[in-house]
Amino acid sequence: FQGIFVLGLPYALLHSGYSGLLLIVLAAALCCYTGKILIVCLYEENEDGQLVRVRDTYEDIANACCKKLSPKLGGIVVNVTQVVELIMTCILYLVVSGNLLSHSFPYVALTEKTWSIIAFVTLLPCVFIRTLKIVSKLSQLCSLVHFVIILVVMTYCLTQIHQWSWTKFRLSIEFEDFLVSIGVIIFSYTSQIFLPTLEGNMKNPGEFRCMLNWTHFFACVLKTTFALTAFLTWGEETKEVITDNLPSFLKTLVNLCLLSKALLSYPLPFFAATEIVYSCISKGNHSNYRSPLLSLGVRGSFLLLTLLMAMFTPHFALLMGLSGSVTGAAMTFLLPSLFHLKLKWKKLSFFEKCADISVFILGFLCSLAGLVCSIKGLLEVFG
Repeated sequence: FQGIFVLGLPYALLHSGYSGLLLIVLAAALCCYTGKILIVCLYEENEDGQLVRVRDTYEDIANACCKKLSPKLGGIVVNVTQVVELIMTCILYLVVSGNLLSHSFPYVALTEKTWSIIAFVTLLPCVFIRTLKIVSKLSQLCSLVHFVIILVVMTYCLTQIHQWSWTKFRLSIEFEDFLVSIGVIIFSYTSQIFLPTLEGNMKNPGEFRCMLNWTHFFACVLKTTFALTAFLTWGEETKEVITDNLPSFLKTLVNLCLLSKALLSYPLPFFAATEIVYSCISKGNHSNYRSPLLSLGVRGSFLLLTLLMAMFTPHFALLMGLSGSVTGAAMTFLLPSLFHLKLKWKKLSFFEKCADISVFILGFLCSLAGLVCSIKGLLEVFG
């Protein structure tokens, strides 16, 4: 789901230097930890002291934490945050598509915005997707294309190993650029919104923690290796989307692969966002739920929204940094640690309480600073 955004990690290293490598490792460890405590919040002990799964979704956890204030307040906050994150992801796919088409066919006199509109037209059939079955098939093709892209980019970088130099890393960094890099790195790891469903559908949920450890370990190794080899190859010339650095004979091929990956990836967050909206509508008005007219209206509105945002914010790294700083930090760091403290306070050790509080404070500071710097960067671009 987040694979294509790995392409922004070398650019993050450009602005964060050696600390960027530490951030990639630290983000993996923290995301793994918050994923575990989020799943812990799904369970409660019964009279016999056995853990029983009493909640099914992120929304259920939020509602349990806020039930004294309002039975549905927590769920509303989580759903809004999830929808915003998913829609921002869709917008990023359109921005990337326009960028890739523009650089693949530089001899065609069209702007990136125009190319994004062309990519948008190919996504119009998404309004007719009603089941996850179609989305899953598209995601399988997407994963295959992703491995091909990473293999090609890293193979080329390895052929340039003779010109690698650690002096390309910055010793002094701009604080604002560094904070934007934090958002980019966080966004490349966000997956918490899918974990409750994933754990609930595992054949052996007891293996979830082990699975999470290994997946985050390998993700960290692969992301660090990819970002490092790409940055050492191009240094100060590293672009926002790393494939723009490839020589022309490879760039067009890889960009077209990336384009197909971006377009194949779009239906998953789009489908998930509309399903959340439909779920909320069904609770308030059963008669209109799954109405064909309502279905087309909501999906069409979501499609148009992603296009308009892609037109007004055509900057991949800044937009990804903004998303990571706001929704990514909230869903990945702030809410899991806050919910864990709220639901399990009496059973947590002193060390666990300190860990949760530290994660919350760190997430809040990074989110606030990254938000300010990303917005400032976007305003400077528009100015």
